[in-house]
Amino acid sequence: MTNWTADQQALRDGLAPWLEKLSAGHVERDAEAAFSRENWAAVAATGILGLPFDERWGGLGQSLLTTMYVLEGLGEGCRDAGLNFSVCTHIVSTGVPLHRFGSPELKDRFLPGICSGGLIGAHAISEPGSGSDALAMRTRAVRDGDHFVLNGSKAFVSNGPVADLLTVYARTSDRPGPLSITAFLVERDTPGLTVGGPIAKMGLRTSPLSELYFDDCRVPASHVVGRVGGGFLVLDHVMRWEILCSFVINAGEMRHRVARCVEYARGRTQFGQPIGSYQAVSHKIVDMEVGVETARHWLYATAEKMAAGETVTRDIAMAKLVTSEANVASALNAVQIFGGNGYMAEYGIEKELRNAVAGTIYSGTSEIQRNRIASLLGL
Repeated sequence: MTNWTADQQALRDGLAPWLEKLSAGHVERDAEAAFSRENWAAVAATGILGLPFDERWGGLGQSLLTTMYVLEGLGEGCRDAGLNFSVCTHIVSTGVPLHRFGSPELKDRFLPGICSGGLIGAHAISEPGSGSDALAMRTRAVRDGDHFVLNGSKAFVSNGPVADLLTVYARTSDRPGPLSITAFLVERDTPGLTVGGPIAKMGLRTSPLSELYFDDCRVPASHVVGRVGGGFLVLDHVMRWEILCSFVINAGEMRHRVARCVEYARGRTQFGQPIGSYQAVSHKIVDMEVGVETARHWLYATAEKMAAGETVTRDIAMAKLVTSEANVASALNAVQIFGGNGYMAEYGIEKELRNAVAGTIYSGTSEIQRNRIASLLGL
């Protein structure tokens, strides 16, 4: 495991003054499915929205590993998992592709707002008829002079209802394969773009989600991210960052959950002794601890390989699969350990289970990850 420097630790410790504010009222906001603009501004004030981006645009110029380390601290300290998810979506799905593939003009125009939080980012990949099979998307972008005209729709757009800037993937060719997809930056007020209302969902309720509709939506050709036909390359880069950053936040949430269960198991007495003295309870907590440490190992080891330029296709799939399923198991154990209190909304434990289930679906389902690993094994 990485040995963190004093500077890296200081970046993570810099979150501490904000965490109580970010967590306050998280149960009530979850019940109301309310995205907090006030808390978004507080997150922006910490500087973490600009972690991996160059200082010339207001970023902090940090590495992938440092970004992950600080985001893990956010997950451990902030109880609003929906806000955590929205932060990751903003950084990874809009900022990262713009920073890596965007033209100098696009970077100068939009990255300062991404880093400051003045703009909220989202990305649009999934469609009603295609989720994990991204190449089956039907949204079309047709060149018309200095513009592309987009028609189609997108589903499950995290941050969609509040986003100012969206990375949209659309088909620019009928030929089969990845060279048919292009990524675009689309501003919210672009004529022909309609943003649907927030959609109620099982978990991560404070991270708003919607559909998008494109009806002859004219996007300047200068808003292509990367090159025409290069969208799958952009998406592949984004998905690696998304898995590492979003699931290291989950690892932080798991770490907090273990600590909370240890504290509860020590203080809760049944049949004359703390419930933590019973093997049935203590072993659940041990399993939670093993799960979070295994997840952290996979996430950081994969990030180190990726930063070194090594192939990480298998590692990314493993890290995502291990972390997402360990998170569900951890949350289910926590509900069981807290018993009736864990089932009640006021303790905030049951929502952690609802939140955790999402991780086995987004960024490629557990089934997709197993298929990918099986294929790499030659099956």
